[in-house]
Amino acid sequence: MTSVLDLAPVVPVVVVDDVADAVPLARALVAGGLPAIEVTLRTPAAPDAIRAIAAEVPEAVVGAGTVISAATVTEAASAGARFLVSPGWTDTLLAAMRASGVPFLPGVSTTSEVVALLERGVTEMKFFPAEAAGGTAYLKSLSGPLPQARFCPTGGISLASAPSYLALKNVGCVGGSWMLPPDAITSKDWARVEKLAREASALR
Repeated sequence: MTSVLDLAPVVPVVVVDDVADAVPLARALVAGGLPAIEVTLRTPAAPDAIRAIAAEVPEAVVGAGTVISAATVTEAASAGARFLVSPGWTDTLLAAMRASGVPFLPGVSTTSEVVALLERGVTEMKFFPAEAAGGTAYLKSLSGPLPQARFCPTGGISLASAPSYLALKNVGCVGGSWMLPPDAITSKDWARVEKLAREASALR
């Protein structure tokens, strides 16, 4: 599979409360040009949402976010997740993600964490929480000493700030949820989601 970092400029970070929303939401995102979809394991509906998208929206590349333990790795992989994203990492979690055979983006927010992952042969990472952890200035400063590391920054990124991240040579894509406004989800306004996804997919 193509690296998650190269599928689209933006990876939508999705919180699904109602499994019935999963498929129409995913179809709207794909139609708008955002095929990589991170469904966070923050709600009881998440595993079934991943399962439904994997089964019914084959053009989507559905992944699982908020993967924080070996148990959530297993849960995500068995639901059909095609990539895994964690907010942070430990050796135990890293071993579980590797053993799953599913591509993964472990989360980092410090230089030492990046160096530790590079030592372990991992070059693609999530930078989280991006805005709170130093934003574009921090990532730009990492590119000099650690050019081999590539990132998907997530956390506090908007349509307005995304282009400055995407302009950095060590950023493959960004994660965000601005194309999924809660009122659009509640009202099932999938046309609006598709329109916002199209704006996001045009950022690069």
